[in-house]
Amino acid sequence: MSEWNKKVKRILKSELVKRGLSNQDLAVLLNKNGAIETKSSINSKISRGTFSASFFMQCLYVIGCAKIEIEEL
Repeated sequence: MSEWNKKVKRILKSELVKRGLSNQDLAVLLNKNGAIETKSSINSKISRGTFSASFFMQCLYVIGCAKIEIEEL
């Protein structure tokens, strides 16, 4: 897994933890906003660390994250 994949995976997981949200919660929020995701599909995407920028942005939007901090590699 590339360093960039690891970084976005950490960012997404971190933002979920900050808000006390699980992958199941994320699936519910995404589905309420028109995406078709299951807990299982989210688990797979996050564990692989290979997901699209649009999925990443959708996730941040539905959990209410307006700002992220990008660490240096």
